[in-house]
Amino acid sequence: MQSSGPRRIRRFTGYHMTTILVVFFAIVIAVNVIMARYAIGTFGGTVVENSYVASQKFNGWLKEARREKALGWTLSDPKRDQDHLVLHVDEASSVPLTGAAVTMRAEHPLGQAPERDLRFMEIAPGQYRSLEILPAGRWKLRIRVVQTGHELDTAAEVY
Repeated sequence: MQSSGPRRIRRFTGYHMTTILVVFFAIVIAVNVIMARYAIGTFGGTVVENSYVASQKFNGWLKEARREKALGWTLSDPKRDQDHLVLHVDEASSVPLTGAAVTMRAEHPLGQAPERDLRFMEIAPGQYRSLEILPAGRWKLRIRVVQTGHELDTAAEVY
């Protein structure tokens, strides 16, 4: 096989170097802008208003958690029934907990929807259904169950 002649060597010029640098930094800046927009758009805010005050309450929170654990109550994860939530509550001996007052605060995890307070009605022994509607989506739930002077506060999520 014969070569068709001498190969032409292309020179690397300042124009080539400038183009490479401009493209490289354009990509870096574009990625930074996109990441900054996602970070700003998805952050829901502060976790606690004052971390020092929260740290002073920590031992009280632990004591409350031990008291609630001693009750032995168990809650099922809330399930959707159309636009309502249903949850099941049992006592320590797996007997349905009847006659309890169940309330819930639903918070959107990114703060994009207002908080909602839900009340529950007992529809079967130990089974409670929300009276209010909870729109579709992901929600952080703070659940409170009160019966005969005892109360349980817990958290859950629903999608």
